This record gives sequence, C-alpha cells and structure tokens, in this order.
Amino acid sequence: MKKHINSFRFFYDYLKSKIFINMGLNVSVGLLDGFGLVMFLPLLQLVDDSTKVENPVDIGSLGFLVKGIENVGLALNLKTVLVIMLVFFILKGFARFFEAYYRNMVQQFFIKKLRLKSIGLLSEFQYKAFVKSDSGMIQNTLSGEVGRVAAASNSYFMALQSAIMVLVYSVLAFMANPQFAVMVIFGGLLSNGIFNLINKKTIEASRKITKDGHDFQGLLIQKVALFKYLKATGLIGVYRKKLEEIVIKIHDTNIKIGYYSAILFASKEPLVMVVVVVVILVQALLLSQSLGVIILSLLFFYRGLTFLLSLQSFYNGFLVNSGALENITDFFIELDSEKDVIQKEEKIRSFNNEIKFENVSFSYNDTPIINQVNLTIKKNESIAFVGESGSGKTTLVNLISGLILVDNGEILVDGVSLSQIDVQSYQRRIGYITQEPVVFSDTVFNNVTFWSEPNFENIKRFWEVMEKAHIADFIMQLPEKENSFLGTNGILVSGGQKQRISIARELYKDIDILIMDEATSSLDSESEKIIQDNIDSLKGEVTLIIVAHRLATIKSVDRVVLLSNQSILAIDDFESLAKRIPEFKRMVELQTF
Repeated sequence: MKKHINSFRFFYDYLKSKIFINMGLNVSVGLLDGFGLVMFLPLLQLVDDSTKVENPVDIGSLGFLVKGIENVGLALNLKTVLVIMLVFFILKGFARFFEAYYRNMVQQFFIKKLRLKSIGLLSEFQYKAFVKSDSGMIQNTLSGEVGRVAAASNSYFMALQSAIMVLVYSVLAFMANPQFAVMVIFGGLLSNGIFNLINKKTIEASRKITKDGHDFQGLLIQKVALFKYLKATGLIGVYRKKLEEIVIKIHDTNIKIGYYSAILFASKEPLVMVVVVVVILVQALLLSQSLGVIILSLLFFYRGLTFLLSLQSFYNGFLVNSGALENITDFFIELDSEKDVIQKEEKIRSFNNEIKFENVSFSYNDTPIINQVNLTIKKNESIAFVGESGSGKTTLVNLISGLILVDNGEILVDGVSLSQIDVQSYQRRIGYITQEPVVFSDTVFNNVTFWSEPNFENIKRFWEVMEKAHIADFIMQLPEKENSFLGTNGILVSGGQKQRISIARELYKDIDILIMDEATSSLDSESEKIIQDNIDSLKGEVTLIIVAHRLATIKSVDRVVLLSNQSILAIDDFESLAKRIPEFKRMVELQTF
C-alpha cells in the first residue's frame, strides 16, 4: 500500500489536479457506457414485436428513463428507441474522445515536465559532483529511464481507469453473453477500412517523433560528454534552450499523435454500434426474428470482464516499470542536493584588471591538490602552467574558470571575491580550448556561433573570427561552406581543423579570457605550428592561460608558472626560468624543440 501511495504522490507532484480531472472523466465515460448498455437497452424489451408499448415492464430505479421519454412526447416504439440508442452511443463516443485526448495531453505534459526538470537539474549540477558521478547512469536515467517512467504512468492511470470501469459495470450489469462479442468483432472488421486512413496519419507523425527523438538523444549525449566545456564557458544555458526546443517539438508531435489515437479510440464503438443497430433492424424487420433474443444479446457483462483483464494487464505493465520511479526519484534528489551554489548579485560585465589567488588551497576527497597558492594574472597577459602530472595545473584552471570553489583562501576577480560573483556572468567572459576539441554534430556555422541566427551581422562576424583562427580558406573550399556538416564529434575534419574551429567559437563569443588546456598535445607538428601561430596572434588581445606538456608551444608567453608538490615552485619568462631553475631546465632538455 505504501508503494502505491508513494507512486500516486510522485505523479501528483507533477500533475496536481489533472489527476482528478482525468479520474472524473474516466468515471463519466464508465457511467455513460453503462447507461448505454445496461440502462437503455432494456427499453428494447418493451417494444418487442410491437409498434408501441402500452404497459412498460418494471425496471426499478431506471424507470425515470422511460418516463423521461414519454414526458417529451415521444412514443415508445422500435424506431424511437433505436434512434435514442444510436444518438446516445455517438454522444458517448464524443465523451470518450475528450477523455482519451485529455489523458494523452496529461501524459505528454508529464513527460515534458520530467525532461525539462532533468535538463534544468543537470545544467545546475556542480562540476565537482559531476566528475564523481556515473556518466552511464546519468545518460540512461535522462533518456531510457524517463521513457520507462512515462510508460509506468500510462500503465498506472490505465489500470486506474480499468478499475473504475469494472466497478461501474459490476454495479450496472451482472451477466455475460458471447453473442455480443461476435457482433463487436464483426463491426471491427467492417470499420477497419476507416481506421486505416487514420493510421496513415499516425504513421507520418510517428516518423517525425522518431526523428526528433534521435535529435534529442544526440544532443543529450553531447551535453553529458561536453559538460565541462559548457559549464566553464557559460554556454550551458544556451545549450539548455536548444534541448528544450527539441523537447517541445516532441511534445507537440506527440499531441498530434494523441489526437489521431483519440479519434481511433473514440470512433471504434460508435461504428460497431451502427453495425449492431443495422443487424437488429435486419433481423427484426426483414428476418422476423424474436426481438427478445436480440435484446438479450446486448445484456452482457463482457464490458466488466474486458476491463478486468485490462486492469490486470495494465497493472503488470506498471510493475514492470515501477523500478524506474524509484530510480528517477533518487536521481532527482541527488542532482538537487548538488546544485551550484546560488551566487550573489555581483555580475561581471567584462574582465578589466586582474585575477588574484590569495593563499588558495584545494583538495579532492581529502587529498591535497594545491596548497597555499598565491598568484596574480593581469589582463591580456599570457601565462602558462607547467609541471609534472598531478602538480595541480588543471585544478588551477578549474578554479580560475569557476568550475570548482576553493577550500581555503580566496580568488579575486577585479578585486571582488569569486564567491560573491554571479559565476555564470563571469564564465561568459571565458573561452575554453581542451585537448579533445569540442565539436558538435552540426554545421560549421552552428558550431562556431552556437546556433545564432544566420543574419548579415552574425555571418560577417563568423567570417571575421574564421580569419583570425586561420581556417577561413579551408571552410571556403567545402561544398556548402559554412553550412557544411562536420559529422559526429567532427569526424569529417582533422584534429588541427577541429581545434581552429574551437578557437573560432571562443573568439565569436567576444571573450576576455582564453584557457587552452593541453590544446596541442594530440596534434601533429604542422597542426601544432598553426595553433601556435593562433596563440601568438592572440597575445595582448585576450588573457591567455595555457596548460602545456609540450613546452615548444609556450616559449613566447609572458610568464611561465612551474608547479611542483601542490605549490608554485617558480614564476618567470621561459628563457629565464630555463636558466635558473634546474627542474625546468631538465624538462626543456628532455624535449626536442
């Protein structure tokens, strides 16, 4: 019982009063259907083999139906009753259409809410917590598990609807007769041609759902894989909007499918009842069969039995997916508990003076990474971090970009503590080039502009930064130029070209700080030389912060910071450092320039 209460509470948290509206519609459809089969049908017994009923049989509390017909001046004859039945079932078809369509809208609303919440919580997830998480669990929960939860909710409410219908039919009917089932099958076969027309529309919409679903999964996978870049550069909000657009497209198409499904669901029985009425007329008027036998065939308990079987089936479907409810509940709690700290109202419009470390220390799981670091980085200075693996180079970069917060000490940006700054406003001033270039599965233009509108101003700026990144000539040679697709993870271009596209993207953003984290370590010598020319051309225009193992790329920087044993061993220009610091001199000698 507790499990069912928790499940209901989970759905209620997202759907609120929509749950009770849906339940009310279920009850209404059940009552309408019950009246049609059990309450109105006995009226046919009153007109068996006659044109008018003089003394209607006693039908207990249902007598108000007979009196109602007489009060409006209608005679109780065969044609009147059949017309009333037919109109009633057609009206019930409309009622069922609204119930089915609303249920689909509630279902799609629930899926949309789940996906938008998961996108939002992941965007706000702390980087420090993210690196400790299981990326496979994140991906599966945000894609497959959301689908399973949606399936669980559908099974849950369909089981609830079936239970309500069983209750209604148990009260209104008590017997069953297989003849009516034969008539339903017969009517279903005749109505199949009409259903095929609607099915074609449904298939078209379903194909669009598949395509949009592929786009959503592709973007979501890339968001997980490129999380660090998106967080460090402040672009995660833009990427979030891109994902939300896909979610809304999927939502709208699913609504369309629900419309077609509701028509199918609502029209099936009215069409069958048309067949039933025709059969009754043929048997009674043409074949002169006893109307009493025909009437009995309509007094079935098959409705209740059908929904009882449906209840068992839907409940089993809910149980199959109920584990996903527990998983996604725990997952949302974890994401929510590790959200980025809400920063103060101080916003960074531009980086003007300096970034200053004052006695900064940081540890991962109680393991010291950097200790008591003091460092000042001036605006438009070029500075490189070097040292052995584990010396703290990447940690310094993560601290500078606001991905992680200091354990002790303070980082000041233009004299204001980073802990008091709206970190996303600061990160929007940062460009980030990693060892593995960040390339999205889209066109060159969208990769560089991050899906900006292709208007005159943006296209002009696009080509300006492509020139600065020394890749404009290559793009001009492509068949579709800036509209050329780069393939999954930029598979259609080389490593050096991907790095230059990444540089162009950061320049397009109009940044103040450019971080290059091992940006040339995986490139060949020729590509490395091109990237080095890019770095040299950017000196003095932006604040360059470089992490490098290959020392040839940092010979011309203003200062080199040598890290050792979680602290700064020395700071100087490249030549001076090589002359006076034995550790750095050894590093230089081990590499061939």
